[in-house]
Amino acid sequence: MKLDLLNFLKLLASTILFWSFAFCLFIFIRYHALGEEEGIDNGESLIKEILYLGVILGGIIGTLFAIVEYLFDNYLFKNFSLGLILLQKSFIYLLGLILALSYVFSLVEATMDLNLDNDELGWWQTNQVFWLVVAYFLICSLVFSFLKIANEKFGKGVFFNFLIGKYRKPREEKRIFMFLDLQSSTTIAEQLGHYKYSELIQDCFFDLNRIVGKYNAQIYQYVGDEAVLSWDYKSGIKYNNCLEIFFHFQYRLDKRGKYYTKKYGLTPTFKAGVHGGKLIVTEVGSVKKEIAYHGDVINTTARIQDECNKYNEFLLCSNELLKELKLSRKLSQTFIGDLYLKGKEDSLKISAIHKKTGS
Repeated sequence: MKLDLLNFLKLLASTILFWSFAFCLFIFIRYHALGEEEGIDNGESLIKEILYLGVILGGIIGTLFAIVEYLFDNYLFKNFSLGLILLQKSFIYLLGLILALSYVFSLVEATMDLNLDNDELGWWQTNQVFWLVVAYFLICSLVFSFLKIANEKFGKGVFFNFLIGKYRKPREEKRIFMFLDLQSSTTIAEQLGHYKYSELIQDCFFDLNRIVGKYNAQIYQYVGDEAVLSWDYKSGIKYNNCLEIFFHFQYRLDKRGKYYTKKYGLTPTFKAGVHGGKLIVTEVGSVKKEIAYHGDVINTTARIQDECNKYNEFLLCSNELLKELKLSRKLSQTFIGDLYLKGKEDSLKISAIHKKTGS
């Protein structure tokens, strides 16, 4: 519940800031030009009033936008088709604009001594300014949605790096990876069938997506029933993010155990391998361009995760990474051994990470 509230507050702050700026810009341009047409004094006091009105309108629309987007993204997205979602959102936003502009237009009339013809019921149907605002709202919504989708697709800050061409040429970075895989996936797939199994994976990764932001993790890719998470080195080490996310994810799955048991006859359990180090980051492809990671760190992390079944453990981590982590009292480590991983000549010390009972 706290995490859901935190995610909503972050979205609310970003939408209010975005729409306040957008409407301040709109009102300033619109009424600066209108002032020249009608001889209105566009002095410093009027500019302050314009910015005040823009913030009010941006606050109202930003709050509405945050509520609608949050509810649809987190609770209604899987229940409706994309077309129906767009239709529902359009109706809500149109109604919200009518109510918000009715209030703001009355303030504009009082502040700027203008007649905006919004006294009668249904005033918005023939009001040119209203439809101009609607068109502007649609354009800004597309911009906001594009930035949001790009951020979700590539990860926080990655899209900006795309724009500036940071990874146009290969760069060396130090990162942490986690390979997260469904336990007993083959058996579960045989029991459920491919359609029901696909729904299970969809539900599991939906729960995972709800918590990645809290731990500053990026979803590098999904491969079947496996998710690959990534952190820049400092973010992954901070607060043990690269380990804590695993236990929070499993806790979330267990908490929704009744839902999973009722729908699938089981509560899913995941296994994971964690490792970090230097590797190469670069852009690849021209049709489906993406950021790719090349290096031994990726292969080693995958091999560590493969060892989970052998040692009957759920979370394995390289001691090389553990040396830089400061485990909290809630976590403990058990040394597994100096292992020779598949495809590697040198051995690697690996330990199992456990959450203490009652923590």
